[in-house]
This record gives sequence, C-alpha cells and structure tokens, in this order.
Amino acid sequence: QVHLVESGGGLVQVGGSLRLSCAASGNVLAVNDMGWYRQAPGKLREFVASISRSGTTNAVDSVKGRFTISRDNAKNTVYLQMNSLKPEDTGVYYCNAGQILTTVGLVRDFWGQGTQVTVSS
Repeated sequence: QVHLVESGGGLVQVGGSLRLSCAASGNVLAVNDMGWYRQAPGKLREFVASISRSGTTNAVDSVKGRFTISRDNAKNTVYLQMNSLKPEDTGVYYCNAGQILTTVGLVRDFWGQGTQVTVSS
C-alpha cells in the first residue's frame, strides 16, 4: 500500500513563508515526477510546480521567483518552499506523483490528501 503524506500547511500573513513536504511511504521503491497542485475555494485545481527525478523543474508563472520545488530521492520526498505569500496563494495544496514504483508494481497519478494554506491580509 502506498501513501503520499503532506505536511507544513497553515495560516500565515501576507509576505510570510511556509514549507510544504510530501513523503511517499509504504512499499515504495522509487518515485518519478512529483508535483504540487492547489485548489482555491470555488475554483478548479491548478498546477503549481513539478520536479522530475533528475531535478528538472517547472512552475506556473504566478509563483516563479517566490516558490521553489525540490526533492530528496533517498527519502521519496518533495518540498515546496513558498516565500512572499499572497492572499491569492490560499487554497488546499495537493501533492501528486506521476509514477510510483512499488514492490508489487507501478502506480500512476497518485494524490495526497491535501494540506490547507491560508494567507491572511
């Protein structure tokens, strides 16, 4: 069984910082692409940032220069450092793994349960 467990969300003031973590656990051998998405109230889930196993990153324009995605392959963990937070960054942040190699096979498009980020003005 595989789990993606997110942590690090919370309430922060405008201009503040948070660091999200997402760890893949269970019978995990390796994780391919990992990423973060977010969903604001009343809106569709949107892409925030992604990182390949080799470290190639991609991010939506609205967070470039403020958010940094990184990963630790040995820990099967992805991070999202969020600086200079704005009210429009508020939402539930979800971790996604494109492919997870497990001891019993390949799992595709796997999601975490989400962690709430609230930026107050």
